[in-house]
Amino acid sequence: MSALAVVVSLPFGLALGWVLARKRWPGKALVETLAMMPLVLPPVVTGLLLLRLFGKRGPLGPWLERMDIEVIFTWKAVVIALAVMAFPLLLRCIRTAFEEVPRYLEEAASTLGKTPWQVFIRVSIPLSRRGIAAGLILGFARALGEFGATMMVAGLIPGVTETLPLAIYRGFQVGDDSRVWTLTGISALIAFAALALAGYLTKGRAFK
Repeated sequence: MSALAVVVSLPFGLALGWVLARKRWPGKALVETLAMMPLVLPPVVTGLLLLRLFGKRGPLGPWLERMDIEVIFTWKAVVIALAVMAFPLLLRCIRTAFEEVPRYLEEAASTLGKTPWQVFIRVSIPLSRRGIAAGLILGFARALGEFGATMMVAGLIPGVTETLPLAIYRGFQVGDDSRVWTLTGISALIAFAALALAGYLTKGRAFK
């Protein structure tokens, strides 16, 4: 679910990251602030907002019901919650990576007849791939550790919506210490590996 969440978030992160890094437009600060809100809001609040948005009485509820799509308390809700919570870290890394790509290289590609899309695909993304990869790793780690928003919008349904933090919580509730400490160790190892790898990727840049 965490991997799927960052894959779902990636196209939005690439598009918004490039726009924030390369363009000036009215409302830019507002959009950036809104995109970063899940990073500072209590996860439970984010979960409540998602519950309201995708619930039957929410803005998307009637449309989802007509399409016979069930989101709340399903694996889809897990992916949505994880994607929303991981997005700010993903976006921040991608934006920084695009900002560090020398503009003259993109301009040179344009003068050689490349379209803006070709410049983006063949110049901007390859030169910022290390930062993008770091964003994916940090976003994955953040999604893997998400608890509050997932609990609110997806619940704790064993075998359906039970993520790693929720499994630790359930193990603690029933007094299964062995399960709790095993999963805690796994979480710590993944977090350490993610931070170490992201740090390594952000030490150098592809254009250097």
